[in-house]
Amino acid sequence: MGTQASLKAFNQAKELIPGGVNSPVRAFSSVGGSPLFITEGSGAYITDVDGNKYVDFVQSWGPLIFGHRDEAIESAVIEAVKHGLSFGAPTQAETDLASLVISMFDSIDKIRFVSSGTEAVMSAIRLARGFTGRDDIVKFTGCYHGHSDSLLVEAGSGAVTFGNPSSPGVPADFTKHTLLATYNDIESVKKCFADSKDIACVIIEPIAGNMGLVPADKEFLHELRKLCDENGTLLIFDEVMSGFRASINGAESITGVKPDLITLGKVIGGGMPVGAFGARAEIMAKLSPEGPVYQAGTLSGNPVAMAAGLAAISKLKKNAQVMSVLNARATRLVEGMQKEAEACKITMQIDTRGSMFGFFFNEKPVKNFADACNSNAELFAKFHSGMLKEGFYFACSLYETGFISTATTDEMIEDTITASARVFKAITNG
Repeated sequence: MGTQASLKAFNQAKELIPGGVNSPVRAFSSVGGSPLFITEGSGAYITDVDGNKYVDFVQSWGPLIFGHRDEAIESAVIEAVKHGLSFGAPTQAETDLASLVISMFDSIDKIRFVSSGTEAVMSAIRLARGFTGRDDIVKFTGCYHGHSDSLLVEAGSGAVTFGNPSSPGVPADFTKHTLLATYNDIESVKKCFADSKDIACVIIEPIAGNMGLVPADKEFLHELRKLCDENGTLLIFDEVMSGFRASINGAESITGVKPDLITLGKVIGGGMPVGAFGARAEIMAKLSPEGPVYQAGTLSGNPVAMAAGLAAISKLKKNAQVMSVLNARATRLVEGMQKEAEACKITMQIDTRGSMFGFFFNEKPVKNFADACNSNAELFAKFHSGMLKEGFYFACSLYETGFISTATTDEMIEDTITASARVFKAITNG
C-alpha cells in the first residue's frame, strides 16, 4: 500500500504550516512515519490521497457517531447552507438544539453554545469562578480540557500541589491558581483542599479519553462529589468527548453522580465545529447578559453547526437502543484483539464505554496517567503501523480513545480482529 502522495502533501504542508498539521497529534509523531492526507469519508471508511481505503476507528476524534456523510446530517447541513452560512444573530435552531440537549441531561437547565471544546471549558471555569467568587481550580493529571492557559499544566516538583506551565508562552501567573490531583485518587484531591480554601471548581473527565480510555471509578466520583459539597466547590464534568458517546444521557446516568456544570462538544455538532456548557439555572444566571460573567463569540450558535447537531442528536434520541449495539461491537473488537494478542504472549488492558473503546499494551490495569505512561509505546507504534498497512485506521497516539460508528459493521469488526492477529504475529516474529 503506497503512501507517496500523502508524504508529498505532508512535505508541502510543512513549508506552510507549523509541523505540517493544524493539531499536533495528527503529525503521527508518537507512532513514526508521516500522516495520511484524507480526501474523502463515507460511512465507516476514509480514503487517502493515494487512493487507499481504511476502516476508520477515529471518526474525526469522536463526532461522527453515525459515520462519515450520514444522509440525515448531510441533508440538514445542505439545507441550512442554502439559507446562509452565518448571521451573528439568534436562530430558532439554537433554541431547538438547546431544548433537545437539556431534555437528555438531568443536570442542565440552561445551555450556552460556543465553537469548540476548549472554549466551552474555558467559559465554564470562568463561570464557576464568577459564581463562587473564588480563584483556584483543581484538575487531574492526564485529563485534557483544551489548550487554554490555565489548563496547560504539569505537576510541580516534590510535594508542591500547584502546577507549572507545560507549554512555553504560558506565564506561571496564569497557572498558579491551578492545582493538580491524581485521577482515581481521592486522597490527592483532599490534599488540594488542604492546600487551598479558595477552590472554585474541580474539573474532571468522568470518562477520560485523553490518556487513553480510563473511566473514573464510581466510588471515586461519589467521594469527589461529597468533597465538593463539603467545601462549597462546583464540580464540572468535561464530557466534550464522552457526551453522547458513552451514554446518550451523560456520565451521570452511568455513575449516579450529578455534576454542577457540564461541557459538551463533538457529537452535538454532528461533525461541525461546536461546543457547549450548561448547568442549573442558578449558575447560568450569572452569565452575561443576565449576569456579570462575560462570554461571547461571533460564530457561537452558528446555524450550519446547529442544523448538523440537531440532526445528529435527534437521530440518536430516536434510536437510543443503538448505544447498546455500538457497545457490543466495541467490546467484541477489544476482546477479540486482546485474545489474539494473548496468543502471541502480548498483554493488553482493554475497556469500553458505549461507543468508545481503549486498549493499552500494559501488564497492569490503567487507573491514571502514570499507569498509562507505563504502557509499551514502541509496541503500540508497531501495532498502529501494521494495522494501517492492513487497512485499519486507529488513533495515532496510545493516549487517545477509539470510536465505533453505526456504519461499523460486525463484519468489519471481525476483519479487524483477524488483521490484528496477523499484525501481532508479525511483531512477535519480528
